[in-house]
Amino acid sequence: MAELYDLVIRNGAVATPNGIERLDIGVRERRVAALEAIPAGHAGEEVDATGLTVLPGVIDTQVHFREPGLTHKEDLATGTAGAALGGVTAIFEMPNTTPNTVDKVALDDKLTRAKGRAWVDHAFFIGASDENADRLGELELLPGCAGVKIFMGSSTGSLLVADDDTLESVLRHGRRRVAIHSEDEPRLRERLALVKDGADPDQHPVWRDVETAVRSTNRLLRIARLAGRRVHVLHISTADEMEIFKDHKDIATVEVLTHHLTLSAPDCYRRLGTFAQMNPPIREQRHQDGIWAALRSGIVDCIGSDHAPHTKEEKARPYPQSPSGMPGVQTLLPVMLNHMHEGRLTLPRLIDLTSAGPARIFNIRGKGRIAVGYDADFSLVDLKAKRTITNEMMATKAGWTPYHGMEVTGWPMATIIRGGIVMRDGELLGRPEGAPVRFQETIQPQD
Repeated sequence: MAELYDLVIRNGAVATPNGIERLDIGVRERRVAALEAIPAGHAGEEVDATGLTVLPGVIDTQVHFREPGLTHKEDLATGTAGAALGGVTAIFEMPNTTPNTVDKVALDDKLTRAKGRAWVDHAFFIGASDENADRLGELELLPGCAGVKIFMGSSTGSLLVADDDTLESVLRHGRRRVAIHSEDEPRLRERLALVKDGADPDQHPVWRDVETAVRSTNRLLRIARLAGRRVHVLHISTADEMEIFKDHKDIATVEVLTHHLTLSAPDCYRRLGTFAQMNPPIREQRHQDGIWAALRSGIVDCIGSDHAPHTKEEKARPYPQSPSGMPGVQTLLPVMLNHMHEGRLTLPRLIDLTSAGPARIFNIRGKGRIAVGYDADFSLVDLKAKRTITNEMMATKAGWTPYHGMEVTGWPMATIIRGGIVMRDGELLGRPEGAPVRFQETIQPQD
């Protein structure tokens, strides 16, 4: 009998749009071709998913893989290896590399670098500046472009859109949803004197205080309405901002991070010191509680890792000379599965935050759900598996994780991307064959 499918996944609990179903998945030509009982002998390859839950492929829409220019910290090969090992099937990479990704030449360079080296599917943001504002409407439509990223507050790198006139100009050029790092640059500069001559790392959220975030987000939402532009506000760290977003969900989608959902001050600074330093900062428990409340009430649209590795030597510098950022792409799914195990969110909500939500926010073609005609992207997880996260298991060049020693329940056992088994039981398989993510709103080459 002729093989009807390239791959069949059997015996798993499959998370379809109808809920958890016991059925087989037939894959043909890299897409889901059937969701039904499939007789034996109809597949070129089979995966036995007994005891596993088959999730839609997890999409991490905020990572920094440091290539080109800073590859001693990370590169596209190691960063995407960590993604695949963590059950992530697609990533969006940020533009604050060296050089910054601000034009077609830089975007094409990243796409070329990723070919044959990236283990997962990928797209790259174009960074906004006053120099390229009038070209962003064209740049955001290029194949492989995840959209435009705006840094309203200085973080890592030189990209910055700090004043209202430039921000409005950027928002008026283009139509896709714009991703925003929202911190108020004038206030950051005013308050730098609090720490610039040296301070304890627990002063990081004092310098980059709640008002720094709230003031910026209020400015952003006012100007976004004026410009008539949809925005996606990244890594919200304050309960106060979540109260603001309640009245702006028609134009603003919201991302939160595993770090802000899991770590809190002052404990994280006592344990990790500068290794807990990131922008915007880890804050007190009331803010984590407010973020969880917003997540449960539907204000939050997706979860990202903001994977931003630095070497141990760099992070060990005295504060504030130490750089901000922590690894996270490999631990996003395990940490969130553990939160689910501990009752903080449900499986349908986890799927919406890590798969369907990113696809909806960014108009991704063919990803975000297990349905016939969609890309055959799956994260196979064991919801009962107990593991301890360690520095040694991290693929990142940085070689560390803020979750070292954390015991979790729930673990990614296999990663399948467009029908290819990329990771199984903690081992990468085959060769890196990640491809550019496709979008509904961009100009696409022929399939």
